[in-house]
Amino acid sequence: MTDSPQTDPSGPADPSGPADNSLDSLIRHTTDNGVSWITFDRPEAMNALTWDQRERVIALLAAASADPAVRAVVVTGTGRGFCAGADLRGGGPAVPAAGDRVVGDVGRMIRQGAQRFITAVMDCEKPVIAAVNGTAAGIGAHLAFACDLVIAADTAVFVEVFARRGLVPDGAGAYLLPRLVGPQKAKELMFFGDALPAAEAARIGLVNAVVPAGELRATAAAWAERLAQGPTRALVLTKQLVNASLDTDRASALAAEATAQELNMTTADANEGVAAFVERRTPKFRGA
Repeated sequence: MTDSPQTDPSGPADPSGPADNSLDSLIRHTTDNGVSWITFDRPEAMNALTWDQRERVIALLAAASADPAVRAVVVTGTGRGFCAGADLRGGGPAVPAAGDRVVGDVGRMIRQGAQRFITAVMDCEKPVIAAVNGTAAGIGAHLAFACDLVIAADTAVFVEVFARRGLVPDGAGAYLLPRLVGPQKAKELMFFGDALPAAEAARIGLVNAVVPAGELRATAAAWAERLAQGPTRALVLTKQLVNASLDTDRASALAAEATAQELNMTTADANEGVAAFVERRTPKFRGA
């Protein structure tokens, strides 16, 4: 990975680019068996993301939330990189040069770019799986950490690269990491910026499963299809409860839980689940 003058603080990007710069070729999207697959396909740049590519991913996540036919999402990459960071060459607001910069320029870029990108994953109304095929650095690492489940190839690594560039972590990194591994380990990862192998990431709780690289897509598909066959609204409400529980007090968390169950009991899947239990059969959830 090499830095570029046009790279934003969310991580490094390779200066080379693909011959075909269309968004459909760089961010491939398919839907199969109720699963929305979002695939970064810029392997020569380790799947560094331009502004336009991030906007496409945000739009695809919003579309998945709104589409009843989509019941789970998988985010993955091609080549040696899952996502090596963010690259602004695809358009969008750029940070002025140091001499022209005024207070607010960088913060605005981060809010409109990296933070919108990561919160789009956390707020997606469907379960999101990261299938980490290779290097996840900077905003790419935070993308994986924001997903609901993380499956990593045994060759994958995670890199909190910011301090190595003299930068502060952005894209919700300092929010996510302490909640996943605790403040001391989060500071170790962020202070030193060492590459974290997939097996160690799993040991400390950043990754749910590590599989041989050749089995990554099949494993992600199996997990996603299990989610797609589940009670989608109940899973989404569960996702929202767990995410919110880390930022609230016990009374608020319990009130939210009761409200979520009240809402969930109006769904067809809840009625089907209870009926199937009483009738001693396997439930058939429709996601409604």
